[in-house]
Amino acid sequence: QVQLVESGGGSVQAGGSLRLSCAASGPGFSDYAMGWFRQAPGKEREFVAAIRGGGRSSYADSVEGRFTISRDNAKSTVYLQMNSLKPDDTAVYYCAADSSGVAHTTRRFYEYWGQGTQVSVSS
Repeated sequence: QVQLVESGGGSVQAGGSLRLSCAASGPGFSDYAMGWFRQAPGKEREFVAAIRGGGRSSYADSVEGRFTISRDNAKSTVYLQMNSLKPDDTAVYYCAADSSGVAHTTRRFYEYWGQGTQVSVSS
């Protein structure tokens, strides 16, 4: 069983930056692929970024070059550095864990989810 707790959300103006953190509890963190998803009001939850235990990462086209996912296996924590934020990035951001280790871009593969953290970007 893995528990995930996100932090670091907030309000920022367009062009600004935020860093989200997701602390995991439970064994075997380094074996899990970790993902970030987001859900804007009235929209489906969508993939943002994912990272394998060894560090290989993937990104949605909409955030490529602006967001960076990273992890510290010693601290059981995954991060999402978000730069050049846009109003369209406004959403609740969720951290998720995938025991397959594959870093899927589809949410159905992720067994564990955090409670989410709000990110609001004003123009």
